[in-house]
Formats: sequence, C-alpha cells, structure tokens
Amino acid sequence: MKIRVESHVNAPVDAVWSAYTTPEDIMRWNAASDDWHTTASTVDLREGGAFSSRMEAKDGSFGFDFGGTYTKIVPKERLEFSFGDRAAAVEFVPANGGVDVRVTFDPETENPVDMQRQGWQAILDNFARYVEARR
Repeated sequence: MKIRVESHVNAPVDAVWSAYTTPEDIMRWNAASDDWHTTASTVDLREGGAFSSRMEAKDGSFGFDFGGTYTKIVPKERLEFSFGDRAAAVEFVPANGGVDVRVTFDPETENPVDMQRQGWQAILDNFARYVEARR
C-alpha cells in the first residue's frame, strides 16, 4: 500500500522545483505545524545523492533526522528517493496556471496510516503556502 498526498501551488514550475530542492527553502517550509521547524537541511541533487533534514519541536522537547538517497531525478517533473527500507516519489505536474505537487510514499509501521497522511499533507500544504507567499 502507498499513501498519496497532493497540493496545488499557484506558481511557475521553476519556482516550485527550486523551493522543493534548495536547503535554505526547505528549512523555511518543512514542518507540519507552527510548533516545529527544520534546523538543518542538505541536498545533493543527483541520482545517488543524499539529502537530509533535521526537524525539531521549537520547545526543544523532541527532534529527529529525515534523510535518504535520490534514486531518480527528472528536473522540474519528478523526484524519486529511498529512505531506509521505504521509497517515495514526488511529481510536479503543470495544472491550472500552477503546479500540482503529488507525493506518494510507503507508510511506516509505527503510526496509523491516517496520521502519516495528515502529517505529510500538512507539510505539503505548508510548502504550497511558502512558495505562493514568495511570489
């Protein structure tokens, strides 16, 4: 089973792609809620290249690292990556004067599927708001 989340971003694909793949931008949008933030991000944007983000609660009570390896890159169209024994794909599809960003990923086994879907959707919605606010 795969989980899929999607958000429409009212911005050109160049801006959407750049914000999704640039560490400085990732640190500004990569959080599911206002009480979390990303304190570090690295991106080696090539097939076989690694990426990582450090996410922390703003009160310092908890944090974790999220990272993986890019397995396929089609610039401004698709990213695929592995993280642990799981995989994900991100599609950038021009639509309605902007871009539909679709993320499909393998769920983990520790948390309910609905909780995972909600978390990834919240991050993707935050991404869309960030990109649109920059226009």
